[in-house]
Amino acid sequence: MTTSHQELLPGTRRALLHRIAVAQSEGRTPSLVAAVVRGGRVVWHGARTSVEGHAPDENVQYRIGSITKTFTAVLVLRLRDEGVLDLGDPLEKHLPGTGAGEATIAELLAHTSGLAAESPGPWWERTPGSLRPELADVLGEQPFRHPVGRRHHYSNPGYTLLGALVEKLRGAPWEDVLRREVLEPLGLNRTSGQPSAPHAGGWAVHPWADVLLPEPVEDLGRMAPAGQLWSTTGDLAKFAVFLTYGDERVLSAETVREMRAPAAPAELADLAAGVTYGLGLQVFHWNGRLLVGHSGSLPGFLANLTISVDDDVAAVVLTNCTSGPLPAALGADLVRIVAEAEPRIPEPWRPLPEVDPSALELAGQWYWGTQVFALRLTSDGGVSLGPLTAGRRSRFRANGDGTWIGLEGYYAGEVLRAVRRPDGSVSHLDLGSFVFTRRPYDETADVPGGVDPEGWRGIK
Repeated sequence: MTTSHQELLPGTRRALLHRIAVAQSEGRTPSLVAAVVRGGRVVWHGARTSVEGHAPDENVQYRIGSITKTFTAVLVLRLRDEGVLDLGDPLEKHLPGTGAGEATIAELLAHTSGLAAESPGPWWERTPGSLRPELADVLGEQPFRHPVGRRHHYSNPGYTLLGALVEKLRGAPWEDVLRREVLEPLGLNRTSGQPSAPHAGGWAVHPWADVLLPEPVEDLGRMAPAGQLWSTTGDLAKFAVFLTYGDERVLSAETVREMRAPAAPAELADLAAGVTYGLGLQVFHWNGRLLVGHSGSLPGFLANLTISVDDDVAAVVLTNCTSGPLPAALGADLVRIVAEAEPRIPEPWRPLPEVDPSALELAGQWYWGTQVFALRLTSDGGVSLGPLTAGRRSRFRANGDGTWIGLEGYYAGEVLRAVRRPDGSVSHLDLGSFVFTRRPYDETADVPGGVDPEGWRGIK
């Protein structure tokens, strides 16, 4: 029997509506629009507005600020996947003469380049990009604030450099490359560098009175790859699906997983708060749930995209005010409401279509010294190895030669292999020089340091 679980229950829909209504009212924003994605499709859309009869829908554009950075990161990773560059390359190798070329491309993506947070000169978000026509104008005479690679320090100029890198290597303007390589393949037809009707106007709300002030809308020029884009809940919902599953026309599932993995050392305060940064994506631990995504703000606008890959739920939040609501908290709450009210239904268990007898022979109980581990075959043709008591299990991918490579945790990148005796029987497992035996300190295996010949004993 198969059951469809695509539509949300009435109670869930009401809880989502209540949450955005509270956010719009208490946050005092002219309008707020949100969407929830589950299982690769939009399952809920809601809006609240101060203008009666004009609630925005999924096609109304808002400015999304720094969510633009995630799009820029996708372009850079496409170049990496094509072999045009390596993430460990210094910027100078591909874009010489910037004065910031010692930073690697990975460090720019993860905001660990040591570059300043902002561009020198007038507040770049509220002034025309024509004031900063060249990269030198964006970076200033002293672009670095910290040693390269030592700490996470969010940098808008860093993403300006990445946009310039894309332009140099593709031989076309950043936005043209973005449209051709990302927006069009993913069907993001309402995402653009300039607003396209229908779009919201940006407002500042007085902190002590219910009155408004229109915010200027500037073309950010060179800074565009850090925050220029306008988009909709409909388009960002599609983008969330891409960041969850990948799309071979743009980036593989493996590469988007790489984007979601922490790539920056966390400050002590960030460590306590459970937040870090990947490659163009924010990563954070919120009320027991691992979330990824990005927030954005420009004068007059706040935006958030939040994804729980484990729950297969994502949320998009867009507002048109300079400050007030907290879109990151709201996005996390929308994900939580759906994930808790309607937990993900697991796929049915199915037996493996085939199994390698030499791998099956290794399944079961192993000992590292005296600690008990279990090796299990996984549905993707790999294996997992982890302690039976407390401790994290590690997954391994088959190399095709009877060995496996670690994919996560302590054993990431380490090789697991079965060491066999001359008669073909398994002596032990070798994992990065650690020896796992079928019995604790098995005297028939090659245990480093040897095993006392008198064996196990009691004490009188």
